[in-house]
Amino acid sequence: MERTALVTGASSGIGRATAALLVAHGYRVWGTSRSPETLAPEQRAAGVDYLALDLTSEESIEALADRLSGVDVLVNNAGESQSGPFEELPGDALRRLFQVNVLGPVRLAQLALPGMRERRRGRVVMVGSMLASFPLAYRSSYVATKAALKGFSDGARHECSPFGVWVTTVEPGSINTGISERRTRYVAADSPHRRDFETMLAALDRNERAGISADRVAQAVVKAIEAPRPKPLYAVGSNASLVFALRRVLPATVVEKMVHRRHDLTR
Repeated sequence: MERTALVTGASSGIGRATAALLVAHGYRVWGTSRSPETLAPEQRAAGVDYLALDLTSEESIEALADRLSGVDVLVNNAGESQSGPFEELPGDALRRLFQVNVLGPVRLAQLALPGMRERRRGRVVMVGSMLASFPLAYRSSYVATKAALKGFSDGARHECSPFGVWVTTVEPGSINTGISERRTRYVAADSPHRRDFETMLAALDRNERAGISADRVAQAVVKAIEAPRPKPLYAVGSNASLVFALRRVLPATVVEKMVHRRHDLTR
């Protein structure tokens, strides 16, 4: 039986690596990109058919309804990164981030789930971030979107599993995919937070350059897809097994200090 998967944001990073790995595992894979017709050959994963998707557009999302109704696997990977002091984040930028990182992926899952439920098989994987579990200053908007995505996943999981459909979250830590070059930044020239903000960004970029590869994350995604009963959460990179264990036994304030010290914020 042919297995089908749709991976969003499949022209770079985790999405492209996941799409390629699913092809290698025998899936028929559709990958999305904002403008598939402009993709260079090196941006395309071999064996993947590319579809247009703009997560800021309801029309673009709904245009995939027929395709999503027949897929066995949906990997909600596409998203944007954002940084800035909480009090200085523009409303328009926040609304866009929640549309791209939360509302768009949720709607795609809603379009895919009825078909999966009727066939009594399916997997929905939300690609989140370890920052949802370990929040960081000046990343509040991004943290909030990834926490929201995990919340939808955890809540829907119980609803879907009786029908053979499993919803799960994969949380990568620091990843070396060049995402730091595409991160939107909002900070006023005279911001009282500017010094700490720049310190955090420099550490964040440093950690990402030393981070794990997109291929490592793709392996975790495919592990979740092919598990008979996927776990609610798969964390990968940034010493995930150790830091999650520490979070279970240490006071929350200690964990908070550890996260901030890793990003050179010592106060």
